Amino acid sequence: MPANNNNTSSSRNRVLVKEAKGALENMKMEAAQSLGVTIPQDGYYGNVTSRDAGSLGGYITKNLVRIAEQQLSGSR
Repeated sequence: MPANNNNTSSSRNRVLVKEAKGALENMKMEAAQSLGVTIPQDGYYGNVTSRDAGSLGGYITKNLVRIAEQQLSGSR
């Protein structure tokens, strides 16, 4: 297993397309509202439970897959 170094964490969870950042933030807020999860205003997620964080990630991933499938099939 590779050694754990601090440089890898800075390259993870980056938005590669800067124009998508706003859309992803909107999707996160929509997911949080739908699931009843409170998003911390200060950006610190240390007080968010693993279950809530996982629910948010799963919801967002499911929606991103749905959007990609629609785009690949040519329908909207």
